[in-house]
Formats: sequence, structure tokens, C-alpha cells
Amino acid sequence: MTKKKIRKADFCVIGAGSGGLSFAVGAVQMGASVILVERGKMGGDCLNYGCIPSKALLAASKFSHEFKRSEDFGWSLKSPTVDFKQVHNHVHKVVAAISPHDSVDRFERLGVKVILGQGAFQDKETLETPRHIIKAKRFVIASGSSPFVPPIEGLHDTPYYTNETIFDLQELPEHLVVIGGGPIGIEMAQAFSRLGSEVTILEAFTALPKDDPEFTVPLLEILHKEGISLKEQVKISKITSKGKRIDIAFVDSHRKSLTLKATHLLVAAGRRPNVQEMNLEAAGIEFSPKGIKVNRRLQTTNPRIYAIGDCTGGYQFTHVAGYHAGLVLRNSIFRLRTKVQTTAIPWVTYTDPELAHVGATEAQLLEKKAPYKVLKFSFDENDRAQTERRTIGKIKVLVTPRGNILGATILGAHAGELIFPWVMAIQNKLKISSIANTIAPYPTFSEVSKRVAGSYYTAKIFSPFMQRIVKYIMKLTQ
Repeated sequence: MTKKKIRKADFCVIGAGSGGLSFAVGAVQMGASVILVERGKMGGDCLNYGCIPSKALLAASKFSHEFKRSEDFGWSLKSPTVDFKQVHNHVHKVVAAISPHDSVDRFERLGVKVILGQGAFQDKETLETPRHIIKAKRFVIASGSSPFVPPIEGLHDTPYYTNETIFDLQELPEHLVVIGGGPIGIEMAQAFSRLGSEVTILEAFTALPKDDPEFTVPLLEILHKEGISLKEQVKISKITSKGKRIDIAFVDSHRKSLTLKATHLLVAAGRRPNVQEMNLEAAGIEFSPKGIKVNRRLQTTNPRIYAIGDCTGGYQFTHVAGYHAGLVLRNSIFRLRTKVQTTAIPWVTYTDPELAHVGATEAQLLEKKAPYKVLKFSFDENDRAQTERRTIGKIKVLVTPRGNILGATILGAHAGELIFPWVMAIQNKLKISSIANTIAPYPTFSEVSKRVAGSYYTAKIFSPFMQRIVKYIMKLTQ
């Protein structure tokens, strides 16, 4: 039996996803010694199974969809023929182009010691892998999350895909059924529909439940017009498969029993924090199926061990994992007491059009009985949107009566980009005047933000009182 090597470091990071990599490179560049343990692929879920391949697939489907709009711009084109194997190759070329940035070679050149294999705690300061025993002053758990597979009868005996396997498909599904109407399910449904698949979404509750219904309803109507069938409030009772056919028996919102026939099945029913196989109990770390328990400084119940990103059970976004990494760098190295702030965390559903949000929703403000004012502006009033015929969409901003920005939601082209100034405004506690007084280049989509902010002052500027003042001033002016 080969004796295991003992490794010592200032920090041991468990997980080479977005959060783990960000912390590791930050700490080593500041002068700390870092060991990074990863049981799977470098880059984690985002690079290999999530953000990157899904956005690459969406980009391919968007190009296919643009052919249908070409006549609006004076083009006469035949219907496109999709070579799905080339689509598959495109997705994997994108992943391959980015992967060197997250590679073992790059991080070891930066000074991080990378160990591949499953790590498990032996005690509060020791982690063991198949070949190493690691002792560190501090640990950072960034183990991420995995697809949640619901306990549906027959599902485990049926061929199905998750976000970890769907991008390996090299044939276009004839009829794809998506279990789950969250952002992942909705995005993949539109992508495959535009590439030529028949798509049905089965959602147990309400699609896109975290977003404002004022925006999700028109988005879901767009998906319906594109041919996607969405069935909400359904309960799947049993799934069976025979050959290439999958039968999904369910009860719909009217309590009617139905059976849906599909060729492919995608399970997108949420994600579960990765908390198993690390022997967290030995390190004195409290956890549950919902995630690792942390305080607002992201310390676990063992104060020498931090947890960041999806494994904490909070917001499951790559940008949140990166934010957590920076916060733990400050707290663990410089002994600061920086706390997690969640008021300015944005999220985007990358459909076409995109749906983006940051801050409070109207439902939350109503529940708190907090006073607020609603500002709205439609994309069809934006000149750039008119030139590109992307006029579907609107922006809604919530402010206090004094003009403090509380939240913003955008449905429309480039919504994911347009949400950024609102994130910055909420994070820095800026007033609506900070957006209204900013000069936006013309013609750009960014003018929707300036125009909606300017509407806050419309009633005051063009009021009868202001008109009387101006008339008086004009009388005094020669």
C-alpha cells in the first residue's frame, strides 16, 4: 500500500468551480499557499455543464430563429437546415476555448497546488484524498451543486438527461419533454424548439416563480407563439420507456389524467447542494440537504472553515460564487468582518427576449407594506429597438417616494446587459437621479434606463405649478 503524501498549506480549497478558482487564484497572488482539490472537471458546473454550454446552445438557436425574421429586413432566404452535430461541435468548441483559463496547468503555473480526487475530512484541520493527506490553516468549501432528480416512479429506469448530459446529444430530439419550468428548463426549451424539436414543459407549480408575473406572463406567451407547450400545476405519476419512446403519465391542473409521448426527456427540476462524501461531520460542520450552514461572513460552524457558492444553499449563480470568494478573501486573510449583502444580487434568464432582475420585487414590497412608486418604460418607445425590430419588452423600476432605487426588472433585448447600472445603483444606494442625469449615447438600448428614470420627474416638471412658475419667469425675462 502506497503511503500517502502529507501536504501543508495556508488554505485548502475544495472544488474547482467558479468560487473555488476565484478564491484560489486570489489567495495565491496575495502570497498565501493554496492547495486546490477537485474530484471532477476543472471549471466546475458553469464551464462544463451550465452557463457556457447553455449560452452557446442558445446562441446557435438564436441564429436559426433570425432566418425567420429576415424578410422584415429585406432578405429572401430559404428555411434553414439545422445540422445538429455541428451545433454540438460549436458548443464543445466554446467550452474548449475557455477551458485553458481554468486548467490545472494554468493554476499550477500561478502557484496553486492542484490535487485531483475526492476529498473527505478526517478531523477539523485535515482533509484526505486518495493519494494525499492535507493539513491547512483554513479550508474553503466550494463544492457546488448537482441536478436534483425528483422521486418519480419509473424515472430511474428511463433514459433521461440533465444539464450535465444534455450537451452530449448529437441528434436533435424529435419531441423533448422538459421536467421543470425554472430558468434552466425554460432556456433549454426555447433553444431546442428553435433548432427544430417539438418541446413540452411540465411544471409542478408555476414557471419562473421567482420573477415578476407582469414580465413572466408575456415571456411565456412568446414561448407559446414559438410552439412550446407549457403545462403548469401538473403532477407526474409515472414514467415508462420502450425503445425510443418515453411515456409520461401525469395529472394536469384540471385533475385530468393524461399521457405524453416523447423521444427525449430533460430533468431540470432544480439543483441540490453537494454536501455528501466530504465527511463534514468530522470537521464539526453543520449541514443539511439544503446546504452547509454558514453565518453572514460565510464561516461554517467550524470557524476555520468557510463555505461559498451553491453548496451554502443560497443563490445558485456563478456571479454569487465569485462574490463569495472575494468576501472570504477579505475575511480569512485580513481578518475583516465583511458580511454577505444580498440586496443587489442580479439574475438573468437568457431566453430571447432576456429577463433580468435585481433588488426587491413589487410582491415583496407589498408584503412589507413599504411605500414605493412604480416607473415603467416600453421598448417600443426606444429608437434603437425600432431599428432592430426588437420592440418586445419593457422595464419596471421600483423607488421610494424620495427616489431611492429599490428594484428593477427588464424584459427585452440585452436585458442581461441593461440590468448592470441598476445593480450598481442599488449596491451603492444611489437615487434615481443618478440614472436620470447620466448621458446615454443615442441610439442605444441603454436609453430605456435613462428614460424610465426620467419619468420619475415627469409629474413634477410638467405640473400646473411648474407651468405657472415658468410663465412668471418668462414675464420677467426681456
